[in-house]
Amino acid sequence: MITVAVVDDHPVVVAGIRTWCSLADPPITVVDSGPTVSVAWLEPGASADVVVLDLQLDMGGPAYGDLKRLVDAGRQVVIYTMRDDKETALTCLEIGAFTCLTKAEGEAHLVAAVTAAARNEPYTPPALSGALGTDTRPNRPRLAPREVDVLLEWFHCESKEMVAKELNLSVRTVNSYLARVRVKYANVGRHAPTKAALVARAIQDGLISVDEL
Repeated sequence: MITVAVVDDHPVVVAGIRTWCSLADPPITVVDSGPTVSVAWLEPGASADVVVLDLQLDMGGPAYGDLKRLVDAGRQVVIYTMRDDKETALTCLEIGAFTCLTKAEGEAHLVAAVTAAARNEPYTPPALSGALGTDTRPNRPRLAPREVDVLLEWFHCESKEMVAKELNLSVRTVNSYLARVRVKYANVGRHAPTKAALVARAIQDGLISVDEL
């Protein structure tokens, strides 16, 4: 059973997400919802597999700070927003969101994105695909500092348990960081499904040298 916490201040949107999730296969349970990100930090939302986050919660602009705090805590975040500009989508990926959807993309893509996030499998909805396709920046994923820390520590450790111990994290959090790194590479067309492949990508991108391995 996949579990979700929904952060959105529109009751109609929350009701729609609950209905879509209840009809999903495999089933998805919305364990909590509300207009502020506190529902993702307090039980039962704190234990949810995925957080669905509306960036535009008030007139203060995109809630990038909320997104960053969730990402830094190792949460899988699916952005679901009315904003459809390229910069918002790319910024969300840079911060560490699992993926970014516009609300116009609706049921099929939201359910698919939540399912993929819970399974740590890449998923790129149409709007995000368009944003990535027109991105003129170098073909290199923007990894968050903590993602780089976990990735490089994993290269020097025999197991994820050792990484967790060295960085004072849970194994689940380590897995989440590594999964997000893989998704980011997949989203720019540079798949890295294995540890060896991630090492190769890191060397290509200058994150580590052969001598440092």
